[in-house]
Amino acid sequence: MTTDITVFTTETFAQRMRRAADDAAAAGLAGLLVTPGPDLVWLTGYRPTAITERLTLLVLRPGEDPQLLVPVLERPDAEAAAGAGALTLHDWTDGSDPYTAAAALLRAGTAFGISDSAWSMHLLGLQRTLPGTSYASFTDRMPMLRAVKDADELARLAAAGAAADATYGDIVNVAFAGRRETEVAADLARLLREHGHEQVDFTVVGSGPNGANPHHEAGERTIEEGDAVVLDFGGLMHGYGSDTTRTVTVGTPSAEVREVHAIVREAQQAAFEAVRPGIACQEIDRVARRVITDAGYGPQFIHRTGHGIGITTHEPPYMVEGEEQRLVPGMCFSIEPGIYLPGRFGVRIEDIVTVTEDGGRRFNDTDHDIAVVG
Repeated sequence: MTTDITVFTTETFAQRMRRAADDAAAAGLAGLLVTPGPDLVWLTGYRPTAITERLTLLVLRPGEDPQLLVPVLERPDAEAAAGAGALTLHDWTDGSDPYTAAAALLRAGTAFGISDSAWSMHLLGLQRTLPGTSYASFTDRMPMLRAVKDADELARLAAAGAAADATYGDIVNVAFAGRRETEVAADLARLLREHGHEQVDFTVVGSGPNGANPHHEAGERTIEEGDAVVLDFGGLMHGYGSDTTRTVTVGTPSAEVREVHAIVREAQQAAFEAVRPGIACQEIDRVARRVITDAGYGPQFIHRTGHGIGITTHEPPYMVEGEEQRLVPGMCFSIEPGIYLPGRFGVRIEDIVTVTEDGGRRFNDTDHDIAVVG
């Protein structure tokens, strides 16, 4: 890809940790406790080689240096992380109590945010060691922690989107008819990697009646002439996600498939045109759902309209009824309405978009019309 990708520096991670600690204070929290998972990667650049039962804990407090507690055998890996220069490292040894070591970095009787990926055994261990201390999930108290992307993150998402588009451009030229869904899924995975993805997260190939299952895993069904096929695929490139869906047909689409596809396309476009700073996330869902409901297919649109994306392919915020978070420039999310007719076929169209100062910008630019494949 030709997009310039800037390396994240120690200062990048230091700024993220400072901002996260300040945002925690604004949310009424004494600090943040971060265990292995996407939040730890985003804040420090540290991804443990294996997520085990041993406690790893990042402690962020406003106005204080970040502290990272790791098992002593994993300290060399932590020291090599891109953000290690902005951290004070502590370690604990097997046979000692990691929660006692963690307690030395905390204060009893205060409220902390804790990452959603924290194991229950670690949360219970902290509660046992520091009775009276309370904990709230990041999603509940810090839903915007990773939601607004900076220019470097947007460049990564744009590159991932372009690579997914190139993958789609290639896949429509391979044979579908007479092949199993798993074979086409393997082609998708191969093409994503050829176009620069270091990780493939999913390759949904839902042919014919399987397309009515939004998260159908590619199976052994043989794709037939006349099938509508839902293709939903994505993964990570430069550490950031892609996720796109298009619906193709093997041979000329039927009049009914064309009709349903046109409705989904209209809903997807209407939702995209609704994107602008200041409106609630739920409004994106309402706009798409209104088009599909007015066309008589409301009960067949069975999922939310979208999800956030960043260093994971699904993260807050979510475009769903009840989500009142306002759109902010730099937020990135999918818009993916669909109609699913059980036992017959499904149609979904998905792009990743980002909020700009005056609207939205797509990271996926492939044709929204039905591609006819062989």
